[in-house]
Amino acid sequence: MDMIQDTDLPRLATSTLVVTADVAGYQRHHAAWMDVIDGAKLWRLALALGWLDIKLKYRGSMLGPFWLTISTAVWIAAMGGIYGTLFHIDMHAYLPFLALSLVLWTALSGLVGEGCSTFTQAEATIRSLRMPFFLHAMRVFVRTVIALAHNVPVVVAVFALYATWPGWAGLACLPGLLLWTVDAFAACLLLGTFCARFRDIPPIVNSIMQIVFFVTPIMWQPEQLGARGWWLPLNPFDSLLEVVRAPLLGQTAGWHVWSLALGFSALMCAATWLLFARVRSRLAYWI
Repeated sequence: MDMIQDTDLPRLATSTLVVTADVAGYQRHHAAWMDVIDGAKLWRLALALGWLDIKLKYRGSMLGPFWLTISTAVWIAAMGGIYGTLFHIDMHAYLPFLALSLVLWTALSGLVGEGCSTFTQAEATIRSLRMPFFLHAMRVFVRTVIALAHNVPVVVAVFALYATWPGWAGLACLPGLLLWTVDAFAACLLLGTFCARFRDIPPIVNSIMQIVFFVTPIMWQPEQLGARGWWLPLNPFDSLLEVVRAPLLGQTAGWHVWSLALGFSALMCAATWLLFARVRSRLAYWI
């Protein structure tokens, strides 16, 4: 048998380290994947916790979460009148667009804001119980869906007022909503992880979202930009909004819109997975 030479030792040590790193990386990704699967199995608990959060938030209020519906209706009526007059737009076309855009944006921005506190808000639960971290992302998602459901009647009322119904073409929004669901879980895990480690990020995110609100076609329509709208595809929120909004307005989201939405979503999901798999074992110590 050949004897191992001294010159082979560094090469063997390097190979051992590489194999060890590969095994550790596989274990991290496997643990992260099992966290997602185990969390998904607890969907009933996520529903109960999300509903409980809504009840506790509006405890003692006579109207409860229906204050969301009233405030959204007042906001749409006020902004519709002001911006419709300023832009000299036909309200029959503008108000349904504004109502749907504001309701969808409220859900998106609310999810981003809630996503920042995905793990910090569940500090007591994480410290006392061994549960999948993905469960807390599902809990935030449930809260967002419930809040969105309370604003849907406002959109229905506006559509009924102006007799603007998408018909069967509105079902084309379902793939967009599915994409939103995947993005919602990814955003909660990504932002929740970052904000658990760096507590200065939530106010930064809130400030950025305020700016994004004004540069995204919500209060104004994309065609108003004309030739100056070349930069709009660079805004990920524009394509994500459009894949859901366009079918509900009786329009079609083109392949370029879907390509941008899927591209931005894939990048976010990849970044989320790499970060979550790498630091998942440290999250409990950061809370």
